[in-house]
Amino acid sequence: MRSILLALPLFAAVPLIAQSAPQVPGIMDTARVTAGTYNTDPGHTLVGWRVSHFGFNDYFGIFGDATGTLTLDPKKPNAAKVDITIPVSKVTTASAGLTGHLLRAGKDGGNPDFFGPNPADAKFVSTSVVAKGTTAKIFGNLTLNGMTKPVVLDTKFSGAGNNPFNKKATVGFHATTTIKRSDFGVMYGIPVVSDNVKLDISVAFEKAS
Repeated sequence: MRSILLALPLFAAVPLIAQSAPQVPGIMDTARVTAGTYNTDPGHTLVGWRVSHFGFNDYFGIFGDATGTLTLDPKKPNAAKVDITIPVSKVTTASAGLTGHLLRAGKDGGNPDFFGPNPADAKFVSTSVVAKGTTAKIFGNLTLNGMTKPVVLDTKFSGAGNNPFNKKATVGFHATTTIKRSDFGVMYGIPVVSDNVKLDISVAFEKAS
């Protein structure tokens, strides 16, 4: 009986703990999405890439600080438009040597190994959207290393709500695709470093003021 009496205050506190627990600002609820123009949140927008190295394992890195816009009307999802710029010069990996290799000029004045020391920004501009529920295929043109090719992003809506810091309405998406780097003139090491590059994209868009 004494143990039950001692436990009662703990049970009574459970509702108070639940009420005081912080709530996740963004949830996967399309009803939260409002029409308008959104800008990327560069600090929380990442483009991950992955290639096979010698057929032994994969290595991967990240492009960050992407900027751009999303024009969206939840009542007309197929009319959405995306325009994103990705600063290739800010590529990073877990290895300083590998990051430097990606941005290093070619030997003896030849072509760069991968991107070279001052690469132009990459850019993706959508041409059409085919939405189905919380997923969509975004068709568009990717410009990388001065070359432009069509790309399809398999995209999934991941959440919407208000950013608790700046109070801006925010929507998030996750997208994947695979490109061939040879299509964009990045030829170094093929095939021992794979031609196929898997892209894993996580982007947050904030409603423009």
